[in-house]
Amino acid sequence: MPRNNLATSLRKQARAGSMDDFDRLPAELRQWLAQACLPWSAGSVVRISKRAAKADGLETARLHARLDAAERKTLRRDAFKVWGRHYPVD
Repeated sequence: MPRNNLATSLRKQARAGSMDDFDRLPAELRQWLAQACLPWSAGSVVRISKRAAKADGLETARLHARLDAAERKTLRRDAFKVWGRHYPVD
């Protein structure tokens, strides 16, 4: 059975995060994870949000913008690996 996340550069972990990790996240992070394009772990989202809080404060819109930027960066990095060098990247 094919696995959808084999082509991503996100780290593969021996143990997937539990739903408890997801449930402990603040509502705005759970909301962002629910619509994310990539299979982010709760721990990764917490680390990014802590860095964003230090830089931008805890404003939800800025936090979502930071998370979106991290996801775009990962997708841009993975585009070549997944679709080849001719795939248009913004």
